Amino acid sequence: MNQDASYFFCGIGGSGMLPLALITAARGARVQGSDRSRDQGLSPEKFAWLEAQGFVLHPQDGTGVVSADQTVVASGAVEDTVPDVAAARRIGAPVMTRAELLSEVFNAARTAIGVAGTSGKSTVTGMIARILDAAGRDPTVMNGAVMKDLATPDAPFASARVGDPALFVSEVDESDGSIARYDAGVAVITNVALDHKSMAELHDLFGGFARRARRLVLNRDNAGTAALAAEFPEALTFSLSDPAADLFADDLQPRPDGIAFRLTPRDADPVRVTLRTPGAHNVANALAAIGAARAAGVEPAEAARALADFHGIRRRLEVVGTAGGVTVIDDFAHNPDKIAATLKTLRDFPGRLLVFFQPHGHGPLKLMGAELAAAFDHGLAPDDAVLMPQPVYYGGTTDRSVGSEVVIGPLAATGRLAEVVASREAAAGRLTGLARPGDRIVVMGARDDTLTAFARELLARLAT
Repeated sequence: MNQDASYFFCGIGGSGMLPLALITAARGARVQGSDRSRDQGLSPEKFAWLEAQGFVLHPQDGTGVVSADQTVVASGAVEDTVPDVAAARRIGAPVMTRAELLSEVFNAARTAIGVAGTSGKSTVTGMIARILDAAGRDPTVMNGAVMKDLATPDAPFASARVGDPALFVSEVDESDGSIARYDAGVAVITNVALDHKSMAELHDLFGGFARRARRLVLNRDNAGTAALAAEFPEALTFSLSDPAADLFADDLQPRPDGIAFRLTPRDADPVRVTLRTPGAHNVANALAAIGAARAAGVEPAEAARALADFHGIRRRLEVVGTAGGVTVIDDFAHNPDKIAATLKTLRDFPGRLLVFFQPHGHGPLKLMGAELAAAFDHGLAPDDAVLMPQPVYYGGTTDRSVGSEVVIGPLAATGRLAEVVASREAAAGRLTGLARPGDRIVVMGARDDTLTAFARELLARLAT
């Protein structure tokens, strides 16, 4: 990264763009940006906060890209027809993807810890940040979600931590293939499961990431990562089922607001660990983080103590509130594994589940519609319900031939309450009409900040 350069972030409010913009600006570069959500009046508090931090924001109409000295940073999905990108092409300004810029910063760090996998990346990244911070290591952290431990009234969108540039912790994304750009000192792979690409493509991408790493941390309980562990016997492994793993967890004691377990490192005494984040999947996340920290020089007992004060990641089974005896929960789950983990955690405790699930694109439905239906069918009780709008759509040339009916059809055929809803207004009326004391309404989905606002709206309706 050129610290004296000028960068223009197209989509600066995005979950992957905002933290990178913060880190880029903190290193001395001039940063401006645009976002179509801002133009549409969505999430105004986020953009007001960015402007308060000194970022100059423009409409996403190309008017902010005025010099060939600016580097336009865009997501890999942004098309050349987007006005900011078209303006850059017209005046000769360089255009780079978010992954190209992030990988430059990541690969330049003396110690670079990359967190990859289909599920759990944001939580594991936040856990590693908490451990390294508690150990006095001052990491720079690039996360794809807000870390509650860092969020304050003055910094409500704390998805980045600016610290020592020599120690860089970051999520690493496989969805667009950009994982191939990252050379990790410590590579963590939480799991490999169906999401954006076929399993064969995912195995190749994650395998390449593993081969380039100096230290490797792998999950022995997931078939995809267990296959990698067989290829990389030197990897540090973790498990909730195999005592032969380097880090083994058992004696799980779930609670609605967390979970406790016994951690047994292969070469050290067992340690009791208490998490404020519920679910067995968060035990696996904690093991991944402890493994990464160990590879970076922090012992498991010290890491376990730090995790007792980890408060989680925004929109990961986040309780919005309770009104009229009904609890509203905001959750990021959007692929079969994440949905299964969320539902399993919630089913450990009483209360009917009324799920509003917004798919994060038409492409994912086409790739894994049957698997999404199976995850809901397996994870929901007979008297639970699931409502789905059509997938989020931000424009462009996306194939929209497959809709939410591909999930709802099979579920409705089983006799359970499963419906496609025409709008959020209709969904809100249906959910609050169905809800009774003891129920839990779960708002699920990714790539849309307004889902949190919808969850709050539901809570407000329940309170009236």
